Amino acid sequence: MMNLVTFETTLGQIKIKVDHELAPISAQNFIDYAESGFYNGTIFHRIIPDFVVQGGGLDAEMNQKKTQPAIENEADNGLKNKRGTLSMARTQAPHSATSQFFINLKDNDFLDHRSPDLHGWGYAVFAEVIEGMDIVDKMAAVKTGNRMGHSDVPVDDIYIENTLVSEA
Repeated sequence: MMNLVTFETTLGQIKIKVDHELAPISAQNFIDYAESGFYNGTIFHRIIPDFVVQGGGLDAEMNQKKTQPAIENEADNGLKNKRGTLSMARTQAPHSATSQFFINLKDNDFLDHRSPDLHGWGYAVFAEVIEGMDIVDKMAAVKTGNRMGHSDVPVDDIYIENTLVSEA
């Protein structure tokens, strides 16, 4: 099974192909949030040029939306944190990912799974941008600052206005 998710953002459309085969838990988690409309109205709240663009859980007031329980980390699935891939964001705890994701702006191999210990778990890749990387690159170029205890927040909010899910 293959899904396409299209984020209509304030900067343009990003089309994402979701990999159910190699990352079934992360893929289904992302699709469940996308189909429910959870991502609509959230912002890309962390942008670090030449690293990642992160979103999927905070509103413009930096409030975390209520999420489903955390999922199992699938970073050992063989998929790599290459430019244009999406991975599950998480805390320091390996199995703590909920709704947030990040888009890699470059190959970030140090985020890949290395071992099952606390520091080697890595970040689970589950999808890739197939159209709209130019929009992601536009995001990477915006001015950022600090807001309510968060750093690298775009000065001008970049919203996910609408989320479309289809089968590929």
